[in-house]
Parts: sequence; structure tokens; C-alpha cells
Amino acid sequence: MIACTNCETAQFLQITQSRVYFEDGEMINEISETYECTLCGATGQYVYDDDRDEETVTGEVEHTTERPKYA
Repeated sequence: MIACTNCETAQFLQITQSRVYFEDGEMINEISETYECTLCGATGQYVYDDDRDEETVTGEVEHTTERPKYA
């Protein structure tokens, strides 16, 4: 789950830009999403690179497997 680090919840996150990259037209190579928190204005980006099997999160968002502190 992607959550705002300031508000400690995903409830107010909005995807402002989303891209999916295809190398050969069939297999997904990269997923990129840009987020904005409508409560505090924080922004961040999540990128998944299938070639390296790597996730990158930048800005004021975080990737977590736990439930958010505030729902």
C-alpha cells in the first residue's frame, strides 16, 4: 500500500499521473505512478521496474505492507 508519510494514511492520496511501459508490446516493463495527498498537499512517486524486479518510492509517500495508522 502507498501511504502519505505526513498524514500516515492512504485515504487522501490521489494518483495524478500513471504510466505503464511496454518493451515488446506485450510484457509490462515498468509502472510509474505519481501521487498527491489532497489533505496536506504532499507529493511522491512509485516506480516498479520489472527488469530489475525493483520498487522505488520517492517524495512524501511510502510503500508499506502494514495497515495505515489512520484509516
